[in-house]
Amino acid sequence: MEEISEAVNTAPGVNALQAGVWTRLAKRHGTPLLVLNVRQVRLQYQRLSDALPGVQLYYAVKAFPHPAVITTLAELGCNFDLASSGEVQLMRDARVEAGRCLHTHPIKSDREIRAALAFGCTTFVADNPVEIRKLAQYRNKLNILLRVSFPNPGARCDLSKKFGCAPADVGSLLELAASLKLKVTGMSFHAGSQVPGPEMHVHAINQCIQLLETYREWGKGSLRTLDIGGGFPADYDGQGPDIDDFCKPMREALAGLPTDIRVIAEPGRFLVAAAATALASVIGCAERGGKPWYYLDDGIFGSYNGIVTENARYPLVPLSGEGELRSSVLAGPTCDSFDVLTEDLQLPTLKVGDLVAGLFMGAYTYSTATNFNGLPTARVLVQGLSDLARRKVSGARSR
Repeated sequence: MEEISEAVNTAPGVNALQAGVWTRLAKRHGTPLLVLNVRQVRLQYQRLSDALPGVQLYYAVKAFPHPAVITTLAELGCNFDLASSGEVQLMRDARVEAGRCLHTHPIKSDREIRAALAFGCTTFVADNPVEIRKLAQYRNKLNILLRVSFPNPGARCDLSKKFGCAPADVGSLLELAASLKLKVTGMSFHAGSQVPGPEMHVHAINQCIQLLETYREWGKGSLRTLDIGGGFPADYDGQGPDIDDFCKPMREALAGLPTDIRVIAEPGRFLVAAAATALASVIGCAERGGKPWYYLDDGIFGSYNGIVTENARYPLVPLSGEGELRSSVLAGPTCDSFDVLTEDLQLPTLKVGDLVAGLFMGAYTYSTATNFNGLPTARVLVQGLSDLARRKVSGARSR
């Protein structure tokens, strides 16, 4: 990680100034690069906070688990959604207080539970009897949010396919927890990743309101938290809804909650997607099947794995090139023929050394890249850190 001072704007489209900045960065540092602009993270956090007043935000660290993102959000008062001991260690390194963290992975090994408890995290998520029994030995050290499933086939990733109990099972799970003297303090759900609209959030909120009302007296009124998860979409193509408009139906649904219920959310993609730009160099060119093929030094096994795992369509923009546009193929650097970013992108003629920028590359890129074929992942360059965040990031790196 290296901090840079050049201004980088990751809004859709690339002007000559942006292209010049990115070209200088690539020449200085080499590629592949991820240019992370934490000013954009601040802006996104404020936009979502304004759209969901009264909702406490817990950043889903898995989206971009980088010290610069964590320290920037911590400065703003954001809390953190953790899912592993590795993410717990990131909190330790950034000196984030354990009381600002939740452990939201519904399925955990005993080792992971103990690591989170040792850190001081005391709120965990469970969605089935096995998991509840697993937590029973720590009954005096933790509390539980029950995760409820609301399948959402329209989401880019339907997270209720893998996690969550049926609403009809909430009562039996509460009874099991009570028999084991475990404290359940609320409910959670996740409407899915990159959802097309707020309809499932609204449906899940309304269903949870009914569940909270049904079991309001359970545990002497201990059900006082509703976690509405994440899923707030990033505007990859510049045609998505304004976040305030997206959240308006959710605000209206949340108004139906009893006033003593605390509402929290777990945004990830929305906070970081627009904050990073990927820079890759053309390392090879060929003509195959009547199309030009351009091979980049970043690809599906690196920053662009979201193309496969979640059908992501990142805006891809050449920073140079000549001649008329042709339907072209962009491929990654590995020996695997699966490593193809797109087979039909209108591009000018490129040559070895030309640059291609991937926009909106902050979410699930850095965190999920691999070293397949022994190739390095993209180097992260950071812009926009505050003085305090800079000191904390430097301190975390030195420990």
